[in-house]
Amino acid sequence: MSQTITRTIRLSPADNVVVARAALRADTRVEEEGLTTIEAIDPGHKVATQPIKKGDTIRKYDQIIGIAESDIRPGEHVHTHNLRMDDFDRDYRFSESVRELDFVKPEGAATFQGIVRSDGRVGTRNYIGILTSVNCSATVARHVARRFEKDIMAEFPNVDGVVALTHDHGCGGCAGIGLNYIQRTLSGYSTHPNFYAVVIIGLGCEANQIGAMMDAEKLNPSDKLHAYTIQDSGGSAAAAERGEGLIRELLSDANRAERTTRPTSDLILALECGGSDGYSGISANPALGAAADLLVLNGGTACLGETPEVYGAEHLLTRRAVSPDVGQKLVDRIQWWENYTKANHAEMNNNPAPGNKAGGLTTILEKSLGAVAKGGTTNLVDVYEYAQPITQKGFVFMDTPGYDPASITGMVAGGANITCFTTGRGSVFGGKPVPSLKLATNTPMYLRMENDMDINCGDIVDGTSTVEEKGQEIFEKIVACASGEQSKSEIMGMGEEEFVPWTVGAIL
Repeated sequence: MSQTITRTIRLSPADNVVVARAALRADTRVEEEGLTTIEAIDPGHKVATQPIKKGDTIRKYDQIIGIAESDIRPGEHVHTHNLRMDDFDRDYRFSESVRELDFVKPEGAATFQGIVRSDGRVGTRNYIGILTSVNCSATVARHVARRFEKDIMAEFPNVDGVVALTHDHGCGGCAGIGLNYIQRTLSGYSTHPNFYAVVIIGLGCEANQIGAMMDAEKLNPSDKLHAYTIQDSGGSAAAAERGEGLIRELLSDANRAERTTRPTSDLILALECGGSDGYSGISANPALGAAADLLVLNGGTACLGETPEVYGAEHLLTRRAVSPDVGQKLVDRIQWWENYTKANHAEMNNNPAPGNKAGGLTTILEKSLGAVAKGGTTNLVDVYEYAQPITQKGFVFMDTPGYDPASITGMVAGGANITCFTTGRGSVFGGKPVPSLKLATNTPMYLRMENDMDINCGDIVDGTSTVEEKGQEIFEKIVACASGEQSKSEIMGMGEEEFVPWTVGAIL
């Protein structure tokens, strides 16, 4: 039986707004809601379905997304001109929605082709990495990487590449929490299963001393982890020669890596959204949530981040926390962010970004309600600070900023070995050493940017697919990509510039 395609999308019977499925001209009759538009409504934007008085709450997803700034008539556009953010108390109801999960039995669980490392962890790619302790050694690291161009790497077909991941931190009075975060991030990348081996290059006089970092993070030099400084090597040219020599010795062994059949319980999926629009919480995010549920039920791990972008919707996560202690860990991170932004003369409500608003999102509450949909429906089993090792199986949360590269960097440092990134406006994020699959929220953008987008979730909006069907498609794509199939960003060679450790704390 064919499906009737409506002009608008209603997300809950309790909502007093609906979302335009496509552009609506003024005086358009919306039969399913029994209203006529008063003005033009852009795709993904909201239209009122009933009279809303000034000061009344406006609901979407059966949740409050803001307060009416003025009286709003049925058929009127609801956006930044007549909807404002307001504080309101949230009832966290810790662990209220925890449920028994129907896990797939091990003998029936999905599998992928992974690379088993000597410590038992499993990678989805096989890179050699060059990391830097400080910005001052970034140029040398890049010089080393450039010595391994495609013609040289053709001799080593099982090695995905030699990649230099540099940053602009590590000195300038780097101390306290800022030093902790950069050290934890570098430690996570140094031991990441997507790297066969890593070379760390420092300058020698920076605040983030390599020896102190390795002591703090319990890292030990080995045949897979080399570290040295430019000053002790005799300068930049000598340091570059030293790095090249080390990597040439590593390549033959790295090339012996083979993929073997592994359960998807070895996968840690980083969940990210960027360049969101009014369809993000309707199509790509809930579809990714359905895929995350499939991964968790198959024994794997899905990690949600971006604390500022779950702000206002965190109560939906605390209800799924396996214990009040886990729920409180999330609330503690929210409160830390409230204090952090206040100390920097900002506020948590300064979101969404201009592109988000152009796409139909109005307040951080609305954006967050859509963002948490990426986390699916399973129990929240743990909450991690930035770049901490992810040790629990199941659905977890990591405290990361809303800035996409910094957020994903933290989750990768924690052990994520594949990323799914939803976007409505067209973010083009690529990742190394962890592949990034991009999921488009709407068909027009997907068709316009098909060389960047791996999956079109816009057919949910178009009415030709369901969240569940698309979730299965995403899950299968995750398995294929984890097994070696290249993402669109990998085909384009993207991913080196997206290594962005979170810079937090005073820069002196």
